[in-house]
Amino acid sequence: MPIHSINTADDPRLIAYRDLTDVALRRKSEPENGVYIAESAKIIERAVACGHTPVSILMADNWLAKMRILLPSISDNDFGSIDVFTGSHAVLEELTGFHVHRGALAEMIRPAPLSLDSVLERARRVVVLENIVDHTNVGAIFRAAAGLGIDAILVTPECADPLYRRSIRVSMGAVFTVPWARIPQWPTSIKQLKEKGYYTVAISPQNIGGQESQDLRKFVAGPLDRVALILGTEGDGLTAASLETCDHSVHIPMSNAVSSLNVASAAAVVFWALQDSH
Repeated sequence: MPIHSINTADDPRLIAYRDLTDVALRRKSEPENGVYIAESAKIIERAVACGHTPVSILMADNWLAKMRILLPSISDNDFGSIDVFTGSHAVLEELTGFHVHRGALAEMIRPAPLSLDSVLERARRVVVLENIVDHTNVGAIFRAAAGLGIDAILVTPECADPLYRRSIRVSMGAVFTVPWARIPQWPTSIKQLKEKGYYTVAISPQNIGGQESQDLRKFVAGPLDRVALILGTEGDGLTAASLETCDHSVHIPMSNAVSSLNVASAAAVVFWALQDSH
């Protein structure tokens, strides 16, 4: 791999790594350019193991020797000429906007988006993330989904990018392994889920169509086949339009006057409870 020593944050070859903390900019520019940024040796290695292709790697000078050991799959695979850039911590911080302390960053080619049909083809347990904007929550939900038996995730048009750097890191690379797709025209797309045989369940204490929200413990005790769980945004929860369209609502019983859990925590509880259901 060609190794380039850099001494200025203005190096034009490093444009992919500039201003990584500007979420609005990255959310727009990365999908448009067909790339994403992977952070840390472990995440880069997992991305490569899942068939993703690196364009370049950026790291601090003192990490080069260690990265040669941590990323043997990079040099063992035929990815052509991957540029490796090394520089001082000061230069990297000026370039990216934060202290790069997890070993390395890599510009990766973003995989082609999956279609809704392909994601749902063999999925029995599906989760829909409605307008969840916090990348940490998105990443945590993907990690819980991977570990607790969820087959696929759908994200609404306004939901945060699962391939944003923080989402990937928090998910520990689960965004690479859990099939996911953006679901269009939300919430009218709920009808598509119903047409494909999914029982649509809002994770919410609110009642739907005259039916009281069901205790999660009772819900998982019943017969379940194809289920789509709808999780709402931080704070406001699910939109009224989604609630009106879902078949039913389910809530986690709470104690000590606590009204609800963080959406990622609630997701993990629901996923765990579903594991042993029929």
